[in-house]
Amino acid sequence: MNTTEDNDSSCNRYGKKEYEEVNIPVPWGYISGVWWGPLDVRPIVALHGWQDNAGSFDTIAPMLTSKDVAVLCLDLPGHGHSSHFPPGQFYYIFWEGVIFLRRIVKHYKWDKVKLLGHSLGGAISFLYAASYPDETEFVISLDIVSPSVRDVTKTVGVTGANIDQFLKFENLMPDSVPCYEYSEMIEIVENAYAKSLTKESAEILMKRGMQQSHTPKKYCFSRDPRLKVSLLGMLSLDLVIAYAERIKCAYLNIRAVPGMKFEQPENYDKVLDVIEKNSRKFVSHKVDGTHHVHLNNPERVAKPINQFLKDLYD
Repeated sequence: MNTTEDNDSSCNRYGKKEYEEVNIPVPWGYISGVWWGPLDVRPIVALHGWQDNAGSFDTIAPMLTSKDVAVLCLDLPGHGHSSHFPPGQFYYIFWEGVIFLRRIVKHYKWDKVKLLGHSLGGAISFLYAASYPDETEFVISLDIVSPSVRDVTKTVGVTGANIDQFLKFENLMPDSVPCYEYSEMIEIVENAYAKSLTKESAEILMKRGMQQSHTPKKYCFSRDPRLKVSLLGMLSLDLVIAYAERIKCAYLNIRAVPGMKFEQPENYDKVLDVIEKNSRKFVSHKVDGTHHVHLNNPERVAKPINQFLKDLYD
């Protein structure tokens, strides 16, 4: 594990280091992340949402860590500080996410994994727990239950446009990537997330989400622009249900209200009902807040998570 030792911002008010920067080698480069809490315990692996980054857990991770609990927050491929995929490779975000997570498990030689996922990260955790039911200790899913199920006719209708858009982003030259002043960048992020983020939360995400551009005093997004094209490789409801039937680990779902709007919201409870039948421990909880409540108001989410962990291990 590669770490950054001289970052004063990683220390709490007592001078004790709260987190370590991590770089994990992969065939196309490296995966970056932040390891909160003790380094000598197997951590909860935290996976962020689509086009977010590991900073999504900056406010809640300190509320979860203790002498016995660590949290490893990772930048998914193409996000944050992690390497972008090689030229020519499409981001099938759900499927690639499971492969990426398996690489991490193999890297650390864990026999079991503990997962915390928000949005896309929760969907990846769902698929991983179904694919490796005997090697998943628990899943904590924030404002999502599974990969989103869309109207299949809409997916068919946008396939060609998505491919062309991907090829357009692939051919972007470095000097043609849009860049902005800092205040513009934060405003763009706030608006893009439809007020799901507070300004303070947007600034937290952008610590890993933007980088200095070729133009002085201007910034560009650090994430791979090809990530904007992500609708190919979506799942149908029958396939999601089949995966849900294989999940048997302990499971906590925290739904934000109003939270994220889904195209077919009725499927959320359908999938939860299937998971509840087979999981060794099932808890469903609702909290007031936006889709990013775990970042905006972490105390609302930390409380049910800590109770879930206490019930599991006490």
